[in-house]
Amino acid sequence: MLTITRKLEFDAGHRIPDHKSQCRNLHGHRYTLEITLTGAVIDTEGSSDNGMIMDFSDIKSLAKEHLVDVWDHAFLVYEKDDKVREFLSSLPGHKTVIIDRIPTVENLAQVAWNILKAAYTDRYGTGLRLQKLVLHETPNCWAEITDARASS
Repeated sequence: MLTITRKLEFDAGHRIPDHKSQCRNLHGHRYTLEITLTGAVIDTEGSSDNGMIMDFSDIKSLAKEHLVDVWDHAFLVYEKDDKVREFLSSLPGHKTVIIDRIPTVENLAQVAWNILKAAYTDRYGTGLRLQKLVLHETPNCWAEITDARASS
């Protein structure tokens, strides 16, 4: 199976409300997102993306539109974290993204997967699909999701 991967970075804040340690406090990370796609290589003479699964600039554009620009320099807050939601709403113009689950790296990876899977599905009629997503919270800690079809 042939795959391609595009890496992007963004900064965001969060907190884990019930965490036993420092992560219960407001803090931020420099996240690294790796998007791996699979599909047939485009074979269209004269096409800008001839010989590619997808142009890396198109991968970046879609990721920025659907996820990176939305989350970059935002605070990712759990919808039930009422105290933080109230605090952030008191800051005029603050960039807040409400998440339907506690914003651990595992949950954020799942939310990102759901958002990006739809963005990349079968563009160009080449069977393009999101194969794997890796979200690094720190250089040493990350979560990854792989399409279940990869193991079949």
